Amino acid sequence: MPSLDLRGTPTHVETAGAGEPLVLLHGGFCSLETMRPIGEALTDTFAVHAAERPGHGRTPDRQGPFSYDDGVLDTLALLDAQGIGRAHLVGFSDGGVIALLLAIRHPERVRSVVAISANLSPEGIGGHEVPQNTEAMARMRAEHEALSPDGPEHTEVVLAKLTELWAHQPQIPVADLARIGVPALVVAGEHDVVDREHTRSIAAGIAGAREEIVAGTTHLLVVERPDEVTRLVRQFLADAAAPGA
Repeated sequence: MPSLDLRGTPTHVETAGAGEPLVLLHGGFCSLETMRPIGEALTDTFAVHAAERPGHGRTPDRQGPFSYDDGVLDTLALLDAQGIGRAHLVGFSDGGVIALLLAIRHPERVRSVVAISANLSPEGIGGHEVPQNTEAMARMRAEHEALSPDGPEHTEVVLAKLTELWAHQPQIPVADLARIGVPALVVAGEHDVVDREHTRSIAAGIAGAREEIVAGTTHLLVVERPDEVTRLVRQFLADAAAPGA
């Protein structure tokens, strides 16, 4: 398996395709498998780079709690290790949060941002009754237990750390979104756990951002409708990667 030492952790990294660099950022309790169809579809136009964060997929866990700050630092470490100056970012859920934070804090490293089912605070999630894809969640749990180098018994540790993360983070002021000066696409599922008004506020906070809602999907829209999500991302990136964009 391809591996890079990123901030002291042997990290599973995959790279494919050619063109401008694009970084895929998976969600919490996910591996790269959840975004593989999207990534593979974009390799005809972009050099797609993807890494599994500590405690996810094939990357071992680190000591201590999870944080979005660490996700930003790990992504910067990936860019540096791969010799990438600026990249398009396509992030799902926790990966979308990391993409937004990276664009806010390190605009010189970002070419464009796609934030799929991202939130700015815990208040944006779980305050309403929505249908969720329990079958897909069960598959993700089985996948985590099968892939984790820490063994299936470590799954409960990861879930506990994620529960703590999601209870208190992120805390991104809406005003900070105005610091994102690159093209941005904000996507969510029709029945997402992220409140619709919350999604609208993210899109409205970024100058010129596009907002798209994928009909008939839950928070796991990248699993449920990968073709539709890919179509939206590809259409957006065709403009964002155009000369002069």
